[in-house]
Amino acid sequence: MITFLSGGTGTPKLMRGFRALYEDHEMTVIVNTAEDMWFSGSHLSPDIDTVMYLFADLLDTERWWGIEGDTTTTSAFLEKIGYPEPVTLGDKDRAVNIARAEMLRAGMTLTEATKHLSTHLRCDATILPMCDSEVTTCIKSDGTELHFQEYWVGHRGAVPIDEIIRRCSEQPVATQQVLQAIHNADAIIIGPSNPVTSISPILECEGIRDALRDQFVVVISPFIGDAPISGPAAELMMAWDMAPNGQATYDLYRDFTDVFVQDIRDPVSIDGAVRLDTLMTDIEVAEHLAEAIQQIIDTETDRRRA
Repeated sequence: MITFLSGGTGTPKLMRGFRALYEDHEMTVIVNTAEDMWFSGSHLSPDIDTVMYLFADLLDTERWWGIEGDTTTTSAFLEKIGYPEPVTLGDKDRAVNIARAEMLRAGMTLTEATKHLSTHLRCDATILPMCDSEVTTCIKSDGTELHFQEYWVGHRGAVPIDEIIRRCSEQPVATQQVLQAIHNADAIIIGPSNPVTSISPILECEGIRDALRDQFVVVISPFIGDAPISGPAAELMMAWDMAPNGQATYDLYRDFTDVFVQDIRDPVSIDGAVRLDTLMTDIEVAEHLAEAIQQIIDTETDRRRA
């Protein structure tokens, strides 16, 4: 079994490559939930849904979010009647959000609701929220606090970042399912997801870092030089007073990382890093990257058995 720590774009691209090497039921994904949001009576969990739709063969892999071929009739009509939403949802995607909200209101945990949805979407991979308590990433900009979705979707990331705030009513704690998935895995892979808003919320859950230190962990850098492969990772890293590059990413994960992978084009030199083509512009590149990472895992497995 292999376990991934994932946000909503970079790591799912890598997981698509790994589907050529593993059966879906052999993969577990621990997913960031700090971008979740309640609105219009529904519960948006964008990173969980991206992963779920990927393994259900529903994902729009042009945008890397939402359901392929979905319509936005409801969102458009809500705007027409004077109720624009912070995020435009597809109609089928909205159905998933409504169902999840109803399950949560009925007392189910997010882990239980995710399992229910995954089962009904015929998704064979195990998809686990990082925790069952609510965690929210907020952006402070010019004195105003914005939910991350408002910053990234509503403002398209085009506002200055003064501070990154993680809101939660209690210390988030990794579920037993999450800790077991790390313990039972042959290897842990942290793909090229945003270090600040996708991976760090997972690492901030009690129990995660300790569990990772006992495992073989491969990390793929989300940067090529000071440019992120996708998304607002550079601005977010700088808001954390960190350089937007692979070295700073490695420093964030140093205490549990066994192998750090950089892109072959990256001008930043990191001692001991493995150089591979990480720019997954199509499925073939993703599959080649997955094969190379699997070779690293196989070598470590053979070493441990020797």
